[in-house]
Amino acid sequence: MKKIVFITILILITLYANAQVLHIYGGKSHDVYLGCLNCNSINSNSIWNSYGTYGSKYNSKSIWNSYGTYGSSYSDFSPFNTYANYPPVIVDKQGNFYGYLTVNKYKSNRAEFELALVICKYYDLIRDDLSTWYDKIFN
Repeated sequence: MKKIVFITILILITLYANAQVLHIYGGKSHDVYLGCLNCNSINSNSIWNSYGTYGSKYNSKSIWNSYGTYGSSYSDFSPFNTYANYPPVIVDKQGNFYGYLTVNKYKSNRAEFELALVICKYYDLIRDDLSTWYDKIFN
């Protein structure tokens, strides 16, 4: 298990160096900004900034809020609900679509790049230790 996580992290580091800045939008019309997916942890818009709006596990616009609209495993708008009808989308600054951020492996147009897959697989662990996971993935 540790070996797989380590290899995944190495792949993510390589991808991150060449990646577009990616953003998450939620809601039925995907018009609610939910943060920057791959910005550094000091960026105020980063989902990796536990002190920011989008990285806080207490903020209503954070995917890490397990009781919120965008982080609950029961919400129709959460990436972590296997049956969500409206999981968040991942787009770049130009609006190019990179897929849905969702744990639902059968959702068409699911984001299949490593960072999205790691978040979906380990979200419950990530939300409890954001800074450690950020360091594992990006440093």
